[in-house]
Amino acid sequence: MTALAVLVLVIVATLAVGVTMRTRSGKVRATASDDSARGVDPALTAVGVGNGVPVILHFSAPWCGPCASVRRVVARVLEDRPDGALDVELDLDDNPVPARQLGVMSLPTTFVFDAAGRERYRVSGVPEVADLRTALAAL
Repeated sequence: MTALAVLVLVIVATLAVGVTMRTRSGKVRATASDDSARGVDPALTAVGVGNGVPVILHFSAPWCGPCASVRRVVARVLEDRPDGALDVELDLDDNPVPARQLGVMSLPTTFVFDAAGRERYRVSGVPEVADLRTALAAL
């Protein structure tokens, strides 16, 4: 009977984690950025973050299927932006240091930085075009 109770508990916990992850996937979440005093990390500056225009930075890898969807979403969002916002895609395998510094735990992961290089939004999973447009419009 104890083994059955443990099994049920494990199943319930697994389902709870799965539901939580699914509800957060693709959601654009605002991030609290305290980077104003620190400045922009040199590794991010090298790829265009903090150079006076907003940046959508997304981490991907050749083996990541959903990453192709993120590319399409970002392209659609930026196609009609007059401010020259940048699309920066970094391969996770080739760029582990900035991924680690930004706390990338899964792919795809997308960040939205303002013109000063402050992280303003983060997305784990594939964002919706409208949600990403709304996030950029707020900058």
